Amino acid sequence: MNDIPQVAEKYKGEIAEIVLGKGDYVAGGAKGMPFLSFENPSKRRPMIAGEVVDDLEGYPEMAARMFDGRQNDPVEWAVMWKELGMDAVCVRLLSTDPARRGASPEDAAETVRRIADRTGLPVIVCGCGDRAVDGRTMAAVSGAVKDSRLILAKAEEEDYKTVSAAAMANGHVVLGFSNLDINLAKQMNILLSDFGIDGDSIIMDPLMAPLGMGLDYSYSVNERIRLAALSGDGMLQQPMLCDTTSAWDVGDATSQDDPALGDPVHRATWWEVMSALAAMMSGADILVMRGPAAADMVKVYAAELTEAD
Repeated sequence: MNDIPQVAEKYKGEIAEIVLGKGDYVAGGAKGMPFLSFENPSKRRPMIAGEVVDDLEGYPEMAARMFDGRQNDPVEWAVMWKELGMDAVCVRLLSTDPARRGASPEDAAETVRRIADRTGLPVIVCGCGDRAVDGRTMAAVSGAVKDSRLILAKAEEEDYKTVSAAAMANGHVVLGFSNLDINLAKQMNILLSDFGIDGDSIIMDPLMAPLGMGLDYSYSVNERIRLAALSGDGMLQQPMLCDTTSAWDVGDATSQDDPALGDPVHRATWWEVMSALAAMMSGADILVMRGPAAADMVKVYAAELTEAD
């Protein structure tokens, strides 16, 4: 009888562990590629964060309806994600956009504080996209929440010092963003490290494209980042976050023009599931998701693949 050849890789690197929330959640820690128990003994499945926005203008109505009216209050929306068994909340502070309500940084910070207090979950905090406004908002959020470790998003190559300083001031985590490029991802981590951010306070967002909008390219970039990290590149050994909510922006996923395509909510749900499964197979440690049914399915699949309890 022929011996079965040994196929397990022996990696010399491992992914950093990042403590989040009140110290009871950890992201990262992989010692091998995802779900290969023969080379990666970790039983830690990817964390799943449910999306919350504090201004529904422009938000997909079919997605909003899934939250039974609780989407009208971002705190209640976040609580619903906890009731659904998710690990974190990703709150987008769109109300601070001057083109919307122009809410103050203090009001936004109060929303984040209430979400952190009511849920007890780690919170990922995203701004409105206006760099000047987001800088002030992140500073206010950082000071308002000191008993839970937040992820402040996002630090970019052109403007990373403001959000980094806000995170450092109160021991929060920085989300470093790079646009589908392993070299940019590494450069972002180098910039954050040189600025003074410790390795246990950096998470990478390499930009996850959904199915139909470049998923294959995103997958390959993520996989290359993870393989380089495991092979010993210390500047890429940070956990990865992948945002799959953009699956709801794909026309083929949500189109209601052709009844033969079936229920668009059902279709969009599976579109996000497939995008999220690809993300976690490529190495994602945290997933940000929009649909509750999609998030629940991915959580179950991740637990089964990880053989987690």
